[in-house]
Amino acid sequence: MIGIVKSNNHLTGDDKKYTSKRRGRGKFMRVRGTLAVLTITALALTACGNNSGGSSAEADTKAADQGAASADVSAEPVTLKLGLSFADSHLITQELYAMADAVKERTNGGVDIEIYADSLLGKESEMYEQLYMGTIDMALETIAFQSTTHPELTIEDLPYMFATREDGYKALDGDYGDKLNEIIASDGAVRNLGYMELGYRHMTNNVRPIEKPEDMKGIKFRTTTSDLRLAVFEALGAQPISMSFSEVFTGLQQNVIDGQESPLSTIDSSSFYEVQKYLSLTGHFWTNECLLMNEAKWESLPEEWQTIIQEEVDSCETRIREKNVQADEDLVAKMKEKGMEVNEVDKAAFVEVLKPLYDEWEEKVIGSELMDAYKKYAGY
Repeated sequence: MIGIVKSNNHLTGDDKKYTSKRRGRGKFMRVRGTLAVLTITALALTACGNNSGGSSAEADTKAADQGAASADVSAEPVTLKLGLSFADSHLITQELYAMADAVKERTNGGVDIEIYADSLLGKESEMYEQLYMGTIDMALETIAFQSTTHPELTIEDLPYMFATREDGYKALDGDYGDKLNEIIASDGAVRNLGYMELGYRHMTNNVRPIEKPEDMKGIKFRTTTSDLRLAVFEALGAQPISMSFSEVFTGLQQNVIDGQESPLSTIDSSSFYEVQKYLSLTGHFWTNECLLMNEAKWESLPEEWQTIIQEEVDSCETRIREKNVQADEDLVAKMKEKGMEVNEVDKAAFVEVLKPLYDEWEEKVIGSELMDAYKKYAGY
């Protein structure tokens, strides 16, 4: 069994002292842990009120220490399997290692999260099924991929959803993210612990640089099995081909497909620059991965451990966001160094061609309630 549990050597000082921001979506995901912290805080404040010699600051400090410090829980240690498709070197994978190390340290070894990167536990669809069955405990899945069980989550495959990534952050941290979490948890099988930003997806191919929609005509692009993503590429005149991510490199190498679309971090970690000539910065999808956990396994954990896991996931989520902006700039430079021809695109032209898909898919699949929650944050 290849359970990759790394030491704390790669958890830097900055990572260890990083504190996560509390966001709106936390109300839904942290009910039990939050109640525990509130109870402790209330007891501390009551004690403060009955003891003239103690200060409110001291009481607050004690409450925070009890709620956030390492947990000494008399429960049997547990090992959690976490599967994802990204390579070991991917930014998200590395930050998940840091998260796992912090959880293990703060629970005094009580929670050991074993990370299985690079599809070691199967394809994304297989891991999703295992998560529902309870044969694995945690998995990283795109929001839109979960439309297999919750069709309305197809919304995350709409092209050019947000004017800026900051608009997207506000949406996921606000009412829109809360709504997504409710949908994900609605069947009682899994819950979402956090959104890990994968970033903007761009197009690579071996046929020609893509600057405007007309340049897409006839190019065979790999995309996911999402009906909406297929519709996007068809609307642009391309030939979309569904293919498992683990097969993409070989497909490009053997000319089964001409191109693919993915974030810069994935283009880099998967070495697509070795088999692709052109990189067009289309930014057509803004993608986030959900860190899902089996609900029964979550409920089996002591509340103190739940709180620690959620806090460290929040910190992981925030670190990834902060690193992505700089990483994108660095990766564009790296792709040029690797010999790829990089170009900007006429995004307004792409948006104009794809605009009709919004009304069509709202009526057909997504529904007005979720669409309205999204539109508040679109930024257009």
